[in-house]
Amino acid sequence: MVWQDRLDEIKQRTELARAGGEPDRIERQHARGQNTIRERLDILLDDGSFHEVGALAGAGLYEDGELREFTPAPYVMGLGKIDGRHVAIGGEDFTIRGGSAKHFHQRVKGGDVGGFPEELAREYLIPLVLLIEGGGGNVQRIASEGAPPLFAGNHQFMPAVEAMMYVPVVGAVLGFAAGGPAGRSQLVHWSVMTKDTSAVFAAGPPVVRRAMGQELTPRELGGPQIHVRQSGCIDNEAADEQDAFNQIKAFLSYMPSNVFELPPVAEFNGAPPDPEPLADIVPRDRRRPYQMHKILQATLDPGSTFEIKPHYGLSLITALARVNGHPVGVIANNPLAYGGALDGDGAEKQAHFIDLCDYFHIPLVFFVDVPGFAVGPEAERAATLKRGIRAAWAGMQATVPALSIVVRKCYGMAGMIPGDSRLRYKVAWPSADWGILPIEGGVEAAYRREIEASPDPEARRRELEDEFAEMSNIFRTAEAFGVEEIIDPLETRTHLERFVEHAYRVLPHELADGPKSRPGVRP
Repeated sequence: MVWQDRLDEIKQRTELARAGGEPDRIERQHARGQNTIRERLDILLDDGSFHEVGALAGAGLYEDGELREFTPAPYVMGLGKIDGRHVAIGGEDFTIRGGSAKHFHQRVKGGDVGGFPEELAREYLIPLVLLIEGGGGNVQRIASEGAPPLFAGNHQFMPAVEAMMYVPVVGAVLGFAAGGPAGRSQLVHWSVMTKDTSAVFAAGPPVVRRAMGQELTPRELGGPQIHVRQSGCIDNEAADEQDAFNQIKAFLSYMPSNVFELPPVAEFNGAPPDPEPLADIVPRDRRRPYQMHKILQATLDPGSTFEIKPHYGLSLITALARVNGHPVGVIANNPLAYGGALDGDGAEKQAHFIDLCDYFHIPLVFFVDVPGFAVGPEAERAATLKRGIRAAWAGMQATVPALSIVVRKCYGMAGMIPGDSRLRYKVAWPSADWGILPIEGGVEAAYRREIEASPDPEARRRELEDEFAEMSNIFRTAEAFGVEEIIDPLETRTHLERFVEHAYRVLPHELADGPKSRPGVRP
């Protein structure tokens, strides 16, 4: 063959690239309970579906024009399939310089903030999966390029931003991620990190030690306890890499491939959930909590619920689920945490989830039991008011169909957030209870002087509360058509099925508009 020498060199370079780092580095990776990037791709992607792009990128050492040594770029990327659906995918090779790019072209390939994998996803309109483990910038670039780099504006971030405008982007942190890779873990629609082997930080322990004099382990600085449970920077925690891959598959199963498509509808031939637990689940005593998760189990397709941020913003449940196989986004107040009061973390969680579902055409279902925003000094320091109004802003900008089911309390500004910004269709259970303020606190605020001046303040307080309780009868609201329906809880599934049928009939009209604009500046 005329070009056999070139073909032989392609084969040689490809084999060197696929070998990864030195054997001892691969052994250390395995000793930590981690897979290499190529092993991860083999596990996650459908068998034989991976097509690598950029395998020949790297650094060659030449003598007399002949290749003597080749170090692959510490990033592996390409195209593949997950459960039969096309994806773009990439991840750092931690066995090569800790996944840290030495040359600028390696950063463009994808080893830092963003690059070619994002462009593949954007061009082909397919989901992007990022398997993240790397150290970000490398000071060796100064020696190799002869000058310290100055980031030239937004070109570092634009590929990632543009990908997120058109396709679902997910990130799995499977090891230590600092600098650019850590930033990349935030430029996603959903993220997961492994429980025992991952950490995320803007700068790692050596930099923190030098800058602040603090001695911290990677997990103390940025492990799941920090970013899944406290900061909320990462959405979900995985027991191990296999669990992370299973969660990636689950998340993508609810998502369309891009903003021009509808979410995929799964076949549903099973029995609907048993509604009987709904009959007695809400106690008569309005101060007693109950398990909102049991309501979800009794109304959504069995086994279809995938919770987002289950360890953060605990007063709110956000989950992707299905009704008759159709994806829906579920937002439910959790009375087991702060009585369901919406705190700052919960409000932030709600705003992001509304944006996610609205952007990818997933109808919203609210299960409402909220006494209002969380109150007190801690709530004020946590900017609950501002973050709560941001959630309201997100709800008002959303155009996807929504249904609100008022299970119990619906009070205050937090009670204004659930619902459709257009139709505002609401149904309520007989246990529902709503108003401007909860009666107890509202009476205290409005009649404080009268109560204090009474010969028997406690008796006068109870008298006023009883008067307002009588006027707060939910059937009076129904008479005024302030609520569209009050239903038997056992009929909730039927209402959900009807809503989903109409929602998915309306949704195709949104597709032609492509990416949704977000006018205004969110407070």
